[in-house]
Amino acid sequence: MSKIKDLLATKGNEVWSIGPAHSVYQAIEMMALKGVGALTVLSDEGQLVGIISERDYARKVILQGKSSKSTPVSEIMTQNVVFIEPTYRVEEAMALMTAKRVRHLPVMTDGNLVGMISVGDLVKSIIDEQSHVIEQLERYIKGETAGIDH
Repeated sequence: MSKIKDLLATKGNEVWSIGPAHSVYQAIEMMALKGVGALTVLSDEGQLVGIISERDYARKVILQGKSSKSTPVSEIMTQNVVFIEPTYRVEEAMALMTAKRVRHLPVMTDGNLVGMISVGDLVKSIIDEQSHVIEQLERYIKGETAGIDH
């Protein structure tokens, strides 16, 4: 079973972040520019203080009639951030996301942000791993044992 560190090694560990004093508009603009659905919110010291997602925007700005240009990120961000460590297995991360009903998880090591994963990243990893197992089983059934992991 794959671990989060393996997923990050393939996907990359680039994380897009914004400060809590920035406007929600700036956050949404950055998400659109970077093609992501969430940003980590970092203090001036670089500490993870929250996460802001498109879902936060829809529920806490649009539906509440607030202005995205005048509302600071700190007002709508999720402060109690659920995170994982690189040693977690992909299946554990998926179970955590399902239980906590989140779509993005920061990856932390010793209090430092080292990556970000989405539910899409996990689904892709699981599908890739299952495809590999299926390919090995097909080769085994056909009698092609060379190159099969034992």
